[in-house]
This record gives sequence, C-alpha cells and structure tokens, in this order.
Amino acid sequence: MAITAQMVKELREKTGAGMMDCKKALQQTEGDIDKAIDFLREKGIAKAAKKSDRIAAEGSAHIEVDGNHAVLIEVNCETDFVTKNDQFKTLLKELGTHLLSQKPASVEEALQQPLNGDGEVVETYINSAIAKIGEKISLRRFTILEKGDNDAFGAYLHMGGNIGVLALLEGTTDEAVAKDVAMHIAAVNPRYVSRDAVSEEEVNAEREVLKTQALNEGKPANIVEKMVEGRLGKFFEEIVLLEQSFVKDPDQKVKKFVADKGASVKGFVRYQVGEGMEKREDNFAEEVMNQVKR
Repeated sequence: MAITAQMVKELREKTGAGMMDCKKALQQTEGDIDKAIDFLREKGIAKAAKKSDRIAAEGSAHIEVDGNHAVLIEVNCETDFVTKNDQFKTLLKELGTHLLSQKPASVEEALQQPLNGDGEVVETYINSAIAKIGEKISLRRFTILEKGDNDAFGAYLHMGGNIGVLALLEGTTDEAVAKDVAMHIAAVNPRYVSRDAVSEEEVNAEREVLKTQALNEGKPANIVEKMVEGRLGKFFEEIVLLEQSFVKDPDQKVKKFVADKGASVKGFVRYQVGEGMEKREDNFAEEVMNQVKR
C-alpha cells in the first residue's frame, strides 16, 4: 500500500524515530502502525529515540586522514565512560571514514547518506550504536580539509580526544612540524591564523575598549592613542596564531617557527568537546539516596 506523509508523521510522534526510519518501517509492515512500532523497537531505533531529550555533552573528537583529505569530527555521548568503549571507538572511525568518502556538506546531509555509500543510512547506524551502548550519541560537527602534494596535515588529539586539532601547513610535507603547530593550537586556543583574518570591526571595537580603559586610568589624551596601539599588540597575541609565543619554544613566535621550516599556516580547526553545550549536573548524593529507597 502507499505510505502517506500523515502515516509517517503519526509513527514519528509515537516513537520519536527519524522520518526515513519511520517510512522504512511502514514499508516493511505494509502500513501497519503497530507492527511498524514493533519493527522500530526490534531495530533499537525507538529505544534510541527515547533518549533524544537527554543531555549528551561528553564525547570525543576524532581525526581521519585519507590521502590529501582529512576530517576532524566531534561525536557526543552522555558520559565520559562511553568514550573508552570499543564500540564507540569503532563508531568514530566509521563516521570519519564515511565523511571522507562521501564528503557531505552538513551533518544533516551526512545523517541521510548510506554509510560509506552502500551501507545502512548513517542515522540508522548511529541509532543502532545507541541501542547497544545505552546512551544518547550524536554527530555534532565535522570539518574536512584538503591539502596539496607539498603540504602537510597536523593532527593532534589531547586527553584522549577531549580536544582535537587539525592544522594545514603549506610548503612542507613534514607532518611532525605540522603536529607541533597543532599541539600549540590545542594548548593556546587561537581564533585566527593571522592579523589579516581579524575583521576591522572587531579590531575597532577592541581599540575603543582599550581607549576607554586608558582614559579611565587617567592617562593624558595625547598619549592614549600610542598606548592603545601598543596594547592592541597584546590583543593580537591572545587571538592570532602567528603572533603567539610558540609553546615548545617561548623565545620565538609561531610565525618564525613555521617560516624557518619554509612553510606557512593555511588554516586550522580546533574542537573542544562539549564547548558551548549545556553540561549534565550529577547529584551523587541524591542518586545514592534514591538507590537506598529502592
């Protein structure tokens, strides 16, 4: 029988499963809603959907490299314990491999693609992992970088994947040099590669703040401008990679370290797992009391 949009909508409301999963379930059960619900439960999809409103702000960053392409991903789960799970580690690798082979433009597109081009839909694959592992799991974000033949990727994962950095250096194929830059980025967290990348609007806003600070300090108006320009240098050191003192050799700037290798930094991406997300608050005393009462 024909599967209507209304039938899919009804099944989604009853199970919380994704649209494509609901449509497939209805097709497999010839439109029988009750059987479709059982179908989703058997696949673990309905179980996964019930976890969709739970907080998942832990997880891991992961890097996969394939030739001239590399991807940095963040996959979230509910507890840090799950990141040590072999099934979770397999999930990270499979998702990274998929993203490099299929190169979707967004997470939404990735979730609807067949895994590696010919497997089950990625969203279904993740839901199956949720059913096995027992926690909410989600692909939060990813960035794919492409390098030339004379360039190098710098890949670095800190604290088992709590922070992930993927850097791209031009003019060198020395991955050790690129990794050193990636480690610096993990430690210092710059926002831009160079001064040119900082918008004029942001620089002017900082200049006004520094000017107000200097005037409030009682500095003479005739020297405030010079003071502001001097303090702007410190501002750039805080946010611009090339202006920062290199963590492995603070006596030189990152730009000198890279230039001495005959290279330049083309770009980088840095993920800290859970940044900007609501964190779960555990009340262990309350949990213990609840266990005692049972």
